[in-house]
Amino acid sequence: MLIVFSGLPGTGKTTIASDLATRTSAVYLRIDTIEQAIRNSGALAQDVGRSGYMVANELALSNLRFGSTVIVDCVNPVIESRKAWSEIATRSGAPLVNIQVVCSDKHEHRRRVETRKTDIPGLTPPTWQSVLDHEYEAWDNAPFNIDTALTSPAEAVAMITKRFLSGDRSYF
Repeated sequence: MLIVFSGLPGTGKTTIASDLATRTSAVYLRIDTIEQAIRNSGALAQDVGRSGYMVANELALSNLRFGSTVIVDCVNPVIESRKAWSEIATRSGAPLVNIQVVCSDKHEHRRRVETRKTDIPGLTPPTWQSVLDHEYEAWDNAPFNIDTALTSPAEAVAMITKRFLSGDRSYF
């Protein structure tokens, strides 16, 4: 199964995705980590463009082909990147679960962004203004939504586990 977490920075994607990956022993792919490694290599300097997503797509595909569940943690802001994840799922024969993480409480969202400590050496965390200015296109097909202003990370992991990982595949 390919589980793709999408949403703006500071919504809680990483907390939920990494907790779910730990709980399920899934392969965990974090775009921030991949993009920072590309920057650190010096090959593309600061503007990594689509390269982080392209690397993650291929890593996901190879791990899905080995039968692993893959959890991807990314902003996934445009239709192009969402279609690429769908193609990876199709090519591997794995079901795709899109999960959008939002924080409907703007004050809480801003607090998270402004107090965020990075766990990736060299990564510059986003500013609140960069989050507000971030491109984020509407979805063609509505993903499973989690609002972290209303749901704790533990509750979110439990909801996802029950809905998508309980053995009942009737949701596909």
